[in-house]
Amino acid sequence: MPTPSGDSGGPFNLAHEDAVVSPHDDDKGQVSTDQLILQMKETIDKFVRDKASRGDVKMIATALKELRYALKVFAPYRHRRKVTIFGSARTPRHDPSYLQAVEFGRRMVQAGFMVITGAASGIMEAGHVGAGVEDSLGVNILLPFEQSANPVIAGDSKLVHLKYFFTRKLMFVKESDAIALFPGGFGTQDEGFEVLTLVQTGKSHMIPIVMLEEPGGTYWQKWVEFIREVLLKRGFISPPDISLFKITTSLEEAVDELVGFYRVYHSMRYVGDRLVLRLKQELNPFVLEELRDRFKDILAGGTFEQTGALPAEANEGHLAHMPRLRFRFDRKSLGRLREMIDFINRAV
Repeated sequence: MPTPSGDSGGPFNLAHEDAVVSPHDDDKGQVSTDQLILQMKETIDKFVRDKASRGDVKMIATALKELRYALKVFAPYRHRRKVTIFGSARTPRHDPSYLQAVEFGRRMVQAGFMVITGAASGIMEAGHVGAGVEDSLGVNILLPFEQSANPVIAGDSKLVHLKYFFTRKLMFVKESDAIALFPGGFGTQDEGFEVLTLVQTGKSHMIPIVMLEEPGGTYWQKWVEFIREVLLKRGFISPPDISLFKITTSLEEAVDELVGFYRVYHSMRYVGDRLVLRLKQELNPFVLEELRDRFKDILAGGTFEQTGALPAEANEGHLAHMPRLRFRFDRKSLGRLREMIDFINRAV
């Protein structure tokens, strides 16, 4: 069967550079940037050979231009942790959720994060109000209604306007180190389920996800009732999948959930068939032994090993000093992997 990478190439795999990398990448050597550019040019030539319709070519051309520009805008801020805030554009400024989102944005900036939103009104505006323009990034969607940029980010160099939802969602997930969801409509639900699906299936790097609303609110409680009573009870998800997100009405708890995820854990990537977690400090022997016992179910063989930086990570010299935890992950137990990261953050 032909694959998206070409007539004879391997399956297409879009991966976060610090996280989910094809398990075969390091076996065959890293493909250079020049080689990747050549592959892109060859793919464009194949559109000509295939006599692709104008509409198809226009879609690809627009998506490529959007991603190139958005990546250029975000590039100077790669060294900063970022949280993406999702929520309704229709939330009025006097609403408790709006006020809560303002304070949440402020506290996340105090914790060292930048704030990404969809740049429109409502919760998106509130997140930027709390963060301030210097620490805000906006990824606006071009719609015939609702979606003009909010006054905080309008006209700023850190605002991008995109035509397609799929390029917009790609930027949200690729550039984020944490996700916060406030009450919202179909768009918010779409964004929330998209992130959960990507993390649950290992197609995104592991990130903390928090669902927040004002004290006494029932939006997320009713949502999680459906998750537990329908999806979980009918076997559509597994019990550990519930560990991929946290619901709270407490600002303090929400901030702690997101910031605390990086207390010891830093990032992950694959090297060959091993998943490598980069940590801010080494695990002591007692913690390592407990981890080996509690999380052996996620192994595809072998055990958990502590190591230093690996030769395949030579292109990430700024992370070379960090201790590593290396193991053969079964590539399906993502909820349990999240539970293991939580264990490391608490135990060390």
